[in-house]
Amino acid sequence: MKRMNQTDVVSLRQGAWTAAGLAVVIALLNGCSTGPKYRAPIVKAPAVYKEAAPEAYKEADGWKTAQPGDETLRGKWWELFDDPQLNALQERVDISNQNIIVAEAQFRQARALVRANRADFYPTLTGSPSITRTHPSPNSSTGQNISISTFTDFSLPFDLSYEVDVWGRVRSNVAASRANAQASAADLETMRLSMHAELASDYFQLRALDAQKRLFGATVAAYEKALQLTINRHKGGVASGADVAQAETQLETTRAQATDIGLQRAQLEHAIALLVGEPASTFSIPPSPSTAPPPQIPVGLPSELLERRPDVAGAERRVALANAQIGVAKAAFFPALTLSGSFGFQAAQIASWLSWPSHLWSIGPALALTIFDGGRRRAVSDQAMAGYDESVATYRQTVLTAFQEVEDNLAALRILAEEAEIQDAAVKAAERSLSISLNQYQGGIATYLQVISAQTAALSNELTAVEIWQRRMNASVLLTKALGGGWDLSQLPSAREVTSK
Repeated sequence: MKRMNQTDVVSLRQGAWTAAGLAVVIALLNGCSTGPKYRAPIVKAPAVYKEAAPEAYKEADGWKTAQPGDETLRGKWWELFDDPQLNALQERVDISNQNIIVAEAQFRQARALVRANRADFYPTLTGSPSITRTHPSPNSSTGQNISISTFTDFSLPFDLSYEVDVWGRVRSNVAASRANAQASAADLETMRLSMHAELASDYFQLRALDAQKRLFGATVAAYEKALQLTINRHKGGVASGADVAQAETQLETTRAQATDIGLQRAQLEHAIALLVGEPASTFSIPPSPSTAPPPQIPVGLPSELLERRPDVAGAERRVALANAQIGVAKAAFFPALTLSGSFGFQAAQIASWLSWPSHLWSIGPALALTIFDGGRRRAVSDQAMAGYDESVATYRQTVLTAFQEVEDNLAALRILAEEAEIQDAAVKAAERSLSISLNQYQGGIATYLQVISAQTAALSNELTAVEIWQRRMNASVLLTKALGGGWDLSQLPSAREVTSK
């Protein structure tokens, strides 16, 4: 390899000073930004200002936490219901539920997009080595100006391109992708909470059907005894054939209702199989009627709700995303500064291809400015501003909905608890009425129509009691979901965490 001559040395020094000067300019210009500074939106309703939130929920009057000092949900909230079968099913949701798997894949896509946008902070270096054998046409201008008809060109160039982030376009893009990744993480938690809550709701509905099935079974057995009693009385000439027909009708109607429960239970079982990611044909849950009262749900303070709901966190991150997109749109109004450089070797013979005299280089900045676009950039900017306003309104609506859901289910639990006490008294009264009617019928004092009326009332009240229990359990699940299921804002990945691989 030949040594550099004085001209080469001077040329390299000039190039170095040029590169150093450009680096200083880049460092100064990178501090500019056209995007608005982000501030989290304020919900314009006194009840949802964190600082001015009420000390307690309106519908939680008289509400007590499960244990002293236990003011918020912790960990696996479904364990509050103390049901081993439910716990086992819930453990399978995070692993096998396909909706959660989809949401997790979307989160990974969003994280990858952050890294892709961050790559714009760095220059792009490409290499394109080539060996070209050329035979120009003798009749062309190229062929007439060279002394040989065929030649070989050996080339090894390296090209560098770097967009100087003068107006913050790259920074705004990265900020937008980070906010989008955090919103996607919140969506994943929202989906996870929804799937767990849906499973619990379906499970308690299935257990309510098991309780109804047991109730119908006991009722059918009682009706069979009543029918046999009526038949015996008819044989003895005490009861009429109409009494026997009425008893048979009552029995068969109840059997039909009991059979219909089987269809509802099968469908719920299939829905639970879908939630745990198992084919319905291979999944089953053994019947186990349960009427244990719902647990006391720790509700915490209204001022904490905005930090405990993943959907609220996701909505807020989308406001930050929309704010960053405004910066991207505004940066388009300013010229783009690109620094380009090239270095490599080129020779006609392979022996001298990589020698120093065969080197070549170039470096220099370029500005690109859109002079006229028919209003396209203005339209994109207006679209970004409108998108920001939309995201703010969506965030505020999400916050208001969160408070509504908590109040709705607190009210449901309080009122249903009162209704359950009243219904229990109604069940006991109906059972006493039925017992009296049967005794009177056996003594020949009452008609069988009175017995049927008492039987219908007793069964109806017992079914209503089971329905109220199921509604209370469902309200407990929905309240837990409305409170965020034990999630809090500290679990949302930071900007650094969504950037890392």
